[in-house]
Amino acid sequence: MAVALLLDWLLPLQLPQHQAAEFSRVVVDSQGRTLRAFPDRNGVWRMPIALDQVSPDYLQAVINYEDRWFYWHPGINPLAIARASWQNLRCGCVVSGGSTLTMQVARRLYPHSRDFSGKLQQALRALQLEWHLSKDDILQLYLNYAPMGGVIEGVEAAAQMYLDKPASQLSLSEAALLAVLPQSPSFWRPDRHPQRAKAARDKVLKRLLDFQVINQHDYQLALLDPVFARQPDTPQQAALLARQLIQQYPQQSLIRTTIDGELQREISQQVERDVQQMTRQHSAAVLVLDNQTHQIRAYVGTADFGNQQRLGHVDMVQAIRSPGSTLKPFIYGLALDQGLIHGASLLSDAPRLRQQYQPGNFASGFSGPVTPQQALHQSLNLPAVQVLEALTPERFYAALGNVGFNYQLPEAAKPNLSLALGGGGVSLWQLVMLYSALMNQGDVYPSQFLADPPTTNLPAKHLLSPAAAWVTADWLRNPLPGHSRSLDVWQARPFGWKTGTSYGFRDAWALGITPQYTVGVWFGRPDGTPSPGYFGGITAMPTLQRIMSLLDRQPDWPTAPEEVQQQTICWPLGRLASATPTDQCHRQLSGWTIRQMVPPTLPDNANPNGQNPLPVLVNQQGLRVNASCDPGPYQLRYLASWPLMLEAWTPRQQRLSQQLPEVAPDCRQALSLQRNLQITGLEPNERLRSVHRQEDGQLALPVLALGANGGVGLRHWYINGEYRGSSGERQVFQLPLRQPGEQQIVVIDDEGNSDRIGVFAD
Repeated sequence: MAVALLLDWLLPLQLPQHQAAEFSRVVVDSQGRTLRAFPDRNGVWRMPIALDQVSPDYLQAVINYEDRWFYWHPGINPLAIARASWQNLRCGCVVSGGSTLTMQVARRLYPHSRDFSGKLQQALRALQLEWHLSKDDILQLYLNYAPMGGVIEGVEAAAQMYLDKPASQLSLSEAALLAVLPQSPSFWRPDRHPQRAKAARDKVLKRLLDFQVINQHDYQLALLDPVFARQPDTPQQAALLARQLIQQYPQQSLIRTTIDGELQREISQQVERDVQQMTRQHSAAVLVLDNQTHQIRAYVGTADFGNQQRLGHVDMVQAIRSPGSTLKPFIYGLALDQGLIHGASLLSDAPRLRQQYQPGNFASGFSGPVTPQQALHQSLNLPAVQVLEALTPERFYAALGNVGFNYQLPEAAKPNLSLALGGGGVSLWQLVMLYSALMNQGDVYPSQFLADPPTTNLPAKHLLSPAAAWVTADWLRNPLPGHSRSLDVWQARPFGWKTGTSYGFRDAWALGITPQYTVGVWFGRPDGTPSPGYFGGITAMPTLQRIMSLLDRQPDWPTAPEEVQQQTICWPLGRLASATPTDQCHRQLSGWTIRQMVPPTLPDNANPNGQNPLPVLVNQQGLRVNASCDPGPYQLRYLASWPLMLEAWTPRQQRLSQQLPEVAPDCRQALSLQRNLQITGLEPNERLRSVHRQEDGQLALPVLALGANGGVGLRHWYINGEYRGSSGERQVFQLPLRQPGEQQIVVIDDEGNSDRIGVFAD
């Protein structure tokens, strides 16, 4: 005993401390499968594992095949050594070994020569291990350090590398295969020598049967399993997220995430296929969030990790980019909550004459009067700016900031109307969090990507009321784009979606929502170079649809909250049809309202001080008068007027100039006459043909010579949504066409009166 104590003091145990540096750094999915791993400092693949994390079949196979009396001997087994020595002597070869599991651990921790002195050293170290450690501690060391072929050590690394699963999920046949592997790792490697590995595995299974550890039925089933192992490689799923987590948690060897490994792999492959259709400098990113658990299920930060041409090392989930039109739904949702609009509000997609901020639409031309849902579906810029102007950019910016949404503005810039069209920077991560609020009753939750420990009762920040969130989400449930096809078209499983394109075609976005998931897709060049022709609808939207087909989209779409009602609204006043006189209700529409709020049509920017309905005095003959020219008697009549900028899209009989009664003869000097503006020089739907140029014989599109009768002041001309110049009251305006096809011509005077005509050029 004294000698043993002396040796233990002179040669103390130097046990692994299970520090991060001793193991591969591993990031795993929600099922424990490796997403990405980083070898230890010596280039060895070793993944930490505890006894309770290993399949019971594997523990039984190891103990019964390697060391049946493990829990009974003191570290060495004299009977096993004697038996092995006799068998080897009779054969003149190595038939079996007498090493216990403890001795094998000693050999791994304290390498030695294979002669007698080395064996003696191994035996002494085994006794020392048994003295200081419990049997479970020794077995856990074996599980972590057993050689498994090449630079792979430990059962967890072997299970992940060869079988693509954690050791906790090993079947009986797989457990037997990995249990025998440490005896001759190179000879029995299943990826290189499957037949040899099968023979060794079957030998283990037979011993388990002989020892009555398994029954005949389980034995026969296990024998039927083929031996199939993949070539060990370095997993690279969710590679950029893994890199972020490894840097964020440097002391953790194993980081468990909420990622769905199968979904991650499918989406990564889909994105890689889709980006091949673009130039070699393009990349893409996808983020999938579970709305109910607030957990990240897929995180694709780049289209091709490691590809330098695509800047595959840049994480485009976190990169700050212009959001384009993707924030428009929240402008409408906040305005709905503030009582500024309702579901059938009359919005204006027409030129913003005399306004400081005058954006155009992504598509050419103007649509005239639209509802919020129509404006969102067509991603019209001008109605979004109109609503943001009523809401105010400051209030919109503050509302986003209050829920943790960091809308980055250019240096020294203040919130302005360009926020509606992407006049700042956000990340895909932020957008997905924001869109998830539409399926969480208007609340924004922090996202979760770590599975340990699971987080419950996450703090939420309020953005929209449940009613406004539901209506906004419902507005996004539009038919899918005509150029794209999906199973949803005929399965009647629509999802809410919104696309966006930033200025200069630098970013193409598509956001999708279902009750279960929020999905964000980005395409573009990480270096910010424009990509003309690549916009959200044709670039990101098809990928979004394919991803949606991979997801289980239950439960069904939520029903409307009690505060939401479908109401019949009258244009142009925007009031309830039941509260609007018949002569003031020019058009009826149905739309959602919340909390019984039915705000009237937003003020007309071209006539901000005008009354609507407009009060008009008429005498007994029905002629228009006023108190200064006619003492009465007279009566008051109210006329519903459309916004001046929209009169070009209004039937002529509903325009204010046509509604106004004829002026009484005695009042013509006292009352100014509103002159109706009308384009001259073309007939509606006229077909224009190109002409041959005499100098070269080539076809040339015609040059239009246009005028406009009526109106006040200068005429401002637009063709297909593009401002082309101004002319005087009696001046003929020369308007050369730039492209064949349909031509939308709009003229507006200084008072905001307008007219519109459509022709076709070929």
